[in-house]
Amino acid sequence: MFKKILQSLSKSQQAKAQAPARPSGPLPVAPSSGAGLLSKVVPVAGAPATPRTPEELCEITPKMPRDQVAARLKLLYRRYNRGASSLDPKVRAEADRMLDAIVVVREKVFGEI
Repeated sequence: MFKKILQSLSKSQQAKAQAPARPSGPLPVAPSSGAGLLSKVVPVAGAPATPRTPEELCEITPKMPRDQVAARLKLLYRRYNRGASSLDPKVRAEADRMLDAIVVVREKVFGEI
């Protein structure tokens, strides 16, 4: 594994050495090109913005067996428990929302502790 890491690092160092130098000045931008694109952007009306129920957040379906639900909740808990202590407020808020959803689904499927 250490050998693979060294190989990938050496490849990235070689790529940096072969890459052309960046221009020092600001890049030229057409003044009216952005306004035309922004006016053409239309939000999709049929797509939901965010899932609303804890089951949808955890991607749990009613037909899933209990052992599959337990495995899914275990995976999600491992993934989002780390984010709950993040310094980034967006990551922390998402992790808190997911951990709350995990608790609700666990209590609903397996009962309270």
